Amino acid sequence: MSKKILVLPGDGIGPEIMAQAVQVLNTVNEQHSLDLEIEEALIGGAAIDADGVPLPDSTLEVARNSDAILLGAVGGPKWEPLDRAIRPEKGLLKIRSELELFGNLRPAMLYPQLASASSLKPEVVSGLDILIVRELTGGIYFGQPRGIRTLENGERQGYNTYVYSESEIERIGRLAFDLAMKRDKRVCSVDKCNVLEVTELWREVMERISQEYPEVELSHMYVDNAAMQLVRAPKQFDVMVTGNMFGDILSDAAAMLTGSIGMLPSASLDKNGKGMYEPCHGSAPDIAGQGIANPLATILSAAMMLRYSFGLGEVADQIEKAVSQVLDKGYRTPDIYTEGTEKVSTEAMGQAVVDALNA
Repeated sequence: MSKKILVLPGDGIGPEIMAQAVQVLNTVNEQHSLDLEIEEALIGGAAIDADGVPLPDSTLEVARNSDAILLGAVGGPKWEPLDRAIRPEKGLLKIRSELELFGNLRPAMLYPQLASASSLKPEVVSGLDILIVRELTGGIYFGQPRGIRTLENGERQGYNTYVYSESEIERIGRLAFDLAMKRDKRVCSVDKCNVLEVTELWREVMERISQEYPEVELSHMYVDNAAMQLVRAPKQFDVMVTGNMFGDILSDAAAMLTGSIGMLPSASLDKNGKGMYEPCHGSAPDIAGQGIANPLATILSAAMMLRYSFGLGEVADQIEKAVSQVLDKGYRTPDIYTEGTEKVSTEAMGQAVVDALNA
């Protein structure tokens, strides 16, 4: 049976990095007769330019009928003057919400070849392997009411609502605990329950869920301390689970521990394991079209897709091994370049991974 993959290159460097990931998918598809069917559609600014909306109905329909989705990136200064309701990022939020992609997995793993590229000392980050599990379809990013209003005194006031139901907390909690069972069996739940009632409920639910997983050690940490600990001693963490806003911030902070956000993949899963996979970085419009973007996060996102949505762990391992071999050879895009390595283009890096797969 064919496996239908929807490719959404998006904006900025999205098309450049996506081309390399598709090349890798085509390579393993041919090698292993995976019967992958790849279809492309528009999202974000590219969709606005073509159809006037950041997520056309046609794209959403194809997404619903696909087995997995591979996304590049959305957004850029070109579309910032638009009304907030139709900016590129709204397309990303909508597809996550419409497909109920509630669980965002963002690994922060340091390749040993890149220890010197991290902003922290090698001894602090060497061997780093963290998985941040972020709730993706609730919290303050989706809570209602929200908006900008004018008060009686004429002053404008912006407001957002931070809200989580028990069921939303339970499903992200169980995902985190299930993943921890396959790792080092430790979960750190991040909240701010000393000042936010919504995260007081979050902590209560996490404690309740933990009773179902006696083998997993559960700890709690306030988000401000968690941010500090990620910089001070990141290897203390195994799985971190948190809400949408806190996860957005902490996962980007963790990304820099690995040397470059250009190295990190992510997965956003629904309750059945169907997912959308994307690099953790943004559209990087300042370097778009220059052929210097790092495609490895997108290639590794494709590997995650094969692992989590299609159960092709051995093929995913093969791609990840190929990436490691390319790094062993000293190939580096500018974001991870250090003295003594070889600076290469986006296309050359993608081709190097394909060559390693074919070796």
